[in-house]
Amino acid sequence: MTKTIDLFGAAPTLMRDYQRAQMEIAAAANFDPALTELVKLRVSQINGCANCINLHTIEARERGETEQRLYLLSAWREAPCFSDRERAAIGWGEAMARLSEGRDREAAYEQLTAHFTEEEQIKLAITINVISGWNHIAVGFGLFADVAAIRAAQATQATTAAAA
Repeated sequence: MTKTIDLFGAAPTLMRDYQRAQMEIAAAANFDPALTELVKLRVSQINGCANCINLHTIEARERGETEQRLYLLSAWREAPCFSDRERAAIGWGEAMARLSEGRDREAAYEQLTAHFTEEEQIKLAITINVISGWNHIAVGFGLFADVAAIRAAQATQATTAAAA
């Protein structure tokens, strides 16, 4: 899909505020960086967001994720290389991304509560919510940004926030 709109050109203040808020929320919710990247990547796969799949695959590798696990993420149920805790997180992300299908949410929640504290459950749910929001924006408007451009925008946003 061809990009349909320049989000930051059309609504610069709103998009800067949205990006800043999402970055702050994501940072506060990130209790396990490697696991967080796996969940973001799986939710982005389900939502068909090439932009976020690209970004979070790179970020997962930077956090030490192996190629094998990245390749097997879409088949995580059958792949023996994920821990029970990782399976619970990925399963919860999948259940939340597929709410409209109405399947497996209760089983996913049961696994979630077996492996995560209540605070971690909330942080994981917030992480899923944040990535889903970016997926919807990127897919909806046909966005695909180079990772270097994304990081430059994030750095600019962080610098602007620090100066304020």
